[in-house]
Amino acid sequence: MAGCVARRALAVGSRWWSRSLTGARGPRPLCAAGGAGAFPPAATTTTRRHLSSRNRPEGKVLETVGVFEVPKQNGKYETGQLFLHSVFGYRGVVLFPWQARLYDRDVASAAPEKAENPAGHGSKEVKGKTHTYYQVLIDARDCPHISQRSQTEAVTFLANHDDSRALYAIPGLDYVSHEDILPYTSTDQVPIQHELFERFLLYDQTKAPPFVARETLRAWQEKNHPWLELSDVHRETTENIRVTVIPFYMGMREAQNSHVYWWRYCIRLENLDSDVVQLRERHWRIFSLSGTLETVRGRGVVGREPVLSKEQPAFQYSSHVSLQASSGHMWGTFRFERPDGSHFDVRIPPFSLESNKDEKTPPSGLHW
Repeated sequence: MAGCVARRALAVGSRWWSRSLTGARGPRPLCAAGGAGAFPPAATTTTRRHLSSRNRPEGKVLETVGVFEVPKQNGKYETGQLFLHSVFGYRGVVLFPWQARLYDRDVASAAPEKAENPAGHGSKEVKGKTHTYYQVLIDARDCPHISQRSQTEAVTFLANHDDSRALYAIPGLDYVSHEDILPYTSTDQVPIQHELFERFLLYDQTKAPPFVARETLRAWQEKNHPWLELSDVHRETTENIRVTVIPFYMGMREAQNSHVYWWRYCIRLENLDSDVVQLRERHWRIFSLSGTLETVRGRGVVGREPVLSKEQPAFQYSSHVSLQASSGHMWGTFRFERPDGSHFDVRIPPFSLESNKDEKTPPSGLHW
């Protein structure tokens, strides 16, 4: 297989992804829309033919942004690796890897069903396996095209005590699974537009990839490690809707003579079938180590009721939860609607909310 592959850009709405073109000879370029560099809203192509577009904004042309590399089946991508996200289609760059424990209930050993219990553990005994994720920067030019399918300000932190905001976000920061990385190379010394790109990475043409970590990135990673660390990933599929949950501990705050512990959790919904479905309701159960069990019901998620189709199969969002205890569990269901008006419930895999008791103080601002 050639080390370079051609980009086959397919889009419906804002979803872009790429695949190899079989039979192509020699290196083939990866193309994006010209001008500001953003992708056009829709494009189609046929094998070994020129890239054409539908509904392309007036005056937009396609320009080369790089050349694909063969995705790694084994091993990790290095700091500075450029990539396209295989699901959401944005351009990005790898900052550093995380080794997570993936608890996949779809491959759990078969076990008799058990009644739901306050600890939130479901019906199966699930053994975790090591899986690689990456901390990445998203190209700012692509954010407008993915904002309806994936939040671009999903990585949040607790603000300072004297800050009027409870939370603040670092725009364009994301976590990406190894299999979602479609690597490419570029001759551009600043191929990703993000305010932190040149603060974190230095161009070095003698290296592969040619972007190496500055001391600023290493210091930022070390100081913010407890609040960035990805440790556990939980996954479960119900009726071809896969739910992946990643919880993050954010820190503790004192309020009214009590301690309040905060977590954020990132959820990705994927439709593995060709049938169109729409998320209508959420139902959460939140158990705290203090002994409380809270039930939360509501319409949609983060103010949206996303449609998952064959063309746009995924939706990703982040939210937050706080407890007056240092640990707890969450689990629940999403209710989806089919085109015929019927409904079905999709299980949210139970996950733990654990705090790092050795870290008393959350980050105060963006550490460098």
